[in-house]
Amino acid sequence: MGILPVKVGDYVALRKPHACGANHWQVVRLGADVGLVCTHCGRRVLLPRDEFDRRVRRRLPGEAGQDETSGG
Repeated sequence: MGILPVKVGDYVALRKPHACGANHWQVVRLGADVGLVCTHCGRRVLLPRDEFDRRVRRRLPGEAGQDETSGG
């Protein structure tokens, strides 16, 4: 399997859930490290690219069920 092509703004599902219970993340930074934001609690994490490639399960379509149109 190769590297999953992702870009900033994409949503991904990781293999294990975050401590808050969600496993959907938004990609906010790419490079040697990948920056992710939990779509449930907003926690930001930075994963080395090789670890991200091992942990990612799939790329999610669109907003991953988030309501970004509500003010905030």
